[in-house]
Amino acid sequence: MTADSTPALVKQADADTEGPAPATSPAARGPRARNTKAYLKYVAGKIVGAAVSLFAVLVTSFFLFRLIPSDPVKQMTGGRRVSAEQLESLRHQFGLDQPMWQQFTSYVGDALTGDFGTSFQYHAPVMDKITEALPATLLLTGTAYVLYSALGIWLGTRTAWRNGSKSDRFNTALALTLYSVPSFWLGLLLIIVFSVGVGPIPGMFPTGGLESGNESGFAYVLDVAHHMVLPVITLVAVGYAQTLLVMRSSLLDEMGSDYLTTARAKGLRDDTVRRRHAVPNAMLPTFTLMFVNLGHVVAGQILVETVFSWPGLGGLFYQGLSVPDLPLVQGLFFVFATAVILANTLADLLYPLLDPRVGR
Repeated sequence: MTADSTPALVKQADADTEGPAPATSPAARGPRARNTKAYLKYVAGKIVGAAVSLFAVLVTSFFLFRLIPSDPVKQMTGGRRVSAEQLESLRHQFGLDQPMWQQFTSYVGDALTGDFGTSFQYHAPVMDKITEALPATLLLTGTAYVLYSALGIWLGTRTAWRNGSKSDRFNTALALTLYSVPSFWLGLLLIIVFSVGVGPIPGMFPTGGLESGNESGFAYVLDVAHHMVLPVITLVAVGYAQTLLVMRSSLLDEMGSDYLTTARAKGLRDDTVRRRHAVPNAMLPTFTLMFVNLGHVVAGQILVETVFSWPGLGGLFYQGLSVPDLPLVQGLFFVFATAVILANTLADLLYPLLDPRVGR
């Protein structure tokens, strides 16, 4: 009975083995195909969301600054006596006598081609002024961004890993204090202490500006670096505090996870567990913050640049608001918002590389 049934079982096993073979390859490709399709749908959704956000910013930038209770034409005349005919001529020249809907459609159409009009106070294309001021902003905020991101992640990791120690309490208290301090107030304090001088502390750094104007070559590089010290310290002090607090909180959430206990039970050193397991899994919130701050590298720091008379986009925006120079502030507002939106979108697209669950 057993001998007679064996061939049948063998044949059945062979049939079961051979039968599903043609479907093995599609089955293996199926999940990958579904994941790819889900990711492409995820990417498309993020891009569409970014496009909608950019259009909303375009609309907001047009109407927001028209709520400022001021006449830009009268501001441009600098208080001089000007006839009504001259004022009307200036309004016509800058298109301010057109109906609001016509101004809006013209603005949107031109902005989509990168034309934000002509600045009222500088009498130059807005994009030319933005291009002219952009390098100074990138130099200042880019330098500060690299420094406070690295410092915040490093200190945030160390304080969380040594939770409850004296260094943790000191660094956390200092970060909370600096994070709550207004950046412009901290900048003014640094100017008073280290530029003007207080008591035994002499004035060591310039009060503002990008350069002295009489240097060249390597001396020029040192001069610019000398002018950057105080504004960079101001930006780093606030930025590193924010990064430290986010990194510390995220790592503390990971430290109680079972996979870290398992890694230690396998004999891995504490530094290895932290560096190779805990920190990478705790980086997602900090990763988000870093990309938000990356957008602010282009957007600049309006108050800090104004306090230190830095010739960047932030100072240019402040000057535009004082008129108000509608084309200039509209163009700068759109550039600032676009930088932040694009940075956030890029972070969303890179999330699946850190966490494969995202985008499925």
